[in-house]
Amino acid sequence: MKIYSLKQNAIKSKIIQIRKSQEISYKNVNKIVSSIIDDVKKLGDKAIFKLTKKYDNFDLNSQNLKVKKSLISDSSTTLNSSLKKSIKKAIQRVSSYQKKKLPKSFLFKDNLGNKLGWSVSPLDSVGIYVPGGTASYPSSLIMTAVLARVAGVKKISIVTPPSQDGINKAVLFVADCLKIENIYQVGGAQAIAALAYGTKTIEKVNKIVGPGNIFVANAKKQVFGDVGIDMVAGPSEVLIIADNTANSEIIAADLLAQAEHDVNASSILLTTSKMLAQKVLSDVKKLTKESPRSNIISESLKINGKIFLMNSVKSCIDFSNSFAPEHLELLVNSSDKLLSKITNAGSIFLGKNSAEAFGDYIAGPSHVLPTGGSASFSSPLSSLDFIKYSSVTKISDKGLRSLGKNVEVMAESESLFAHKNSISLRLRKKK
Repeated sequence: MKIYSLKQNAIKSKIIQIRKSQEISYKNVNKIVSSIIDDVKKLGDKAIFKLTKKYDNFDLNSQNLKVKKSLISDSSTTLNSSLKKSIKKAIQRVSSYQKKKLPKSFLFKDNLGNKLGWSVSPLDSVGIYVPGGTASYPSSLIMTAVLARVAGVKKISIVTPPSQDGINKAVLFVADCLKIENIYQVGGAQAIAALAYGTKTIEKVNKIVGPGNIFVANAKKQVFGDVGIDMVAGPSEVLIIADNTANSEIIAADLLAQAEHDVNASSILLTTSKMLAQKVLSDVKKLTKESPRSNIISESLKINGKIFLMNSVKSCIDFSNSFAPEHLELLVNSSDKLLSKITNAGSIFLGKNSAEAFGDYIAGPSHVLPTGGSASFSSPLSSLDFIKYSSVTKISDKGLRSLGKNVEVMAESESLFAHKNSISLRLRKKK
């Protein structure tokens, strides 16, 4: 990790350079994933068994593909009480936050007596991908499944890679808390294909959400259109804006918290203080040596860790809005006043107490966020992603007479004469 001076006129070119270095090549992955999806479409469960043996070296069959209910309900017996209490608190907080976001169906009458509005309903079914192995996080399930439950989704299916040690007990405990019984131990592109098209055992869903590796992300991209997806997420990232009032050790700790995800994670600091930048660099080195995940952190910071010395806080904001980070921390004096100036960010953390880790686990908003600059056009996953709107129209007699002629004229101008006639008939019958 190094310190760089960055002038206002070089911000855009630097961001382009950073984003280009983060681009993922799907060239070889596309072909492999496409073949996997075709296999699952044609052979269903048999393809899942074959592909799981090939990629996970795990023997799946019709008896162990779906996790037994008893394993789900017994999961709490192996977890310590403090973890169970923390999980339940996280579920409660996320649920409370997400309920506040939900809209209601609404109808109103316009000046012609027409009834107009919208009807809100939840998705029928959702599939959630939960990564396995060293990246098996119960928090990922909380930040997806709770949202679906709050929105009113009845059918929720979970897919997660198999393991010789069994599925993460904390993941099963979250599922038990949320009364989710359809859990399948299958991962990778084959799991996404199974959710998208259905097999004998795994029912097709309306939408697929949840993080995963490059094969999972690519599979979601390929099945989009046949089903909905949340997003095609890339490596995680944090951008910290700090002034001379910030604590260097706290900044270093937050940079490391992001870097420990994986070697492709990005940890970037923008500051106007050279002294702070130097202190942060020193603290980063010290904390990295003390971390159990120092190898991952060191590699991540070497590849994607950067400290930029900026001319002003305004330059920092300009950089941030162009970069559109997944996570943005504002460790500056009067951070609340800067909030209105932020236009592009997945999740914003204000002030010295607001570690990004709160957002990962318990604050309330989902930690499933747009990455790679996509926060410039998309939003965090929320309960809104698990509902859909139907527009509602009821035309009154007055509305028919008043607006019908306009429709006739417009339809005729487009040579859609059956459209015109559908109105003309109604008008004649009203005479």
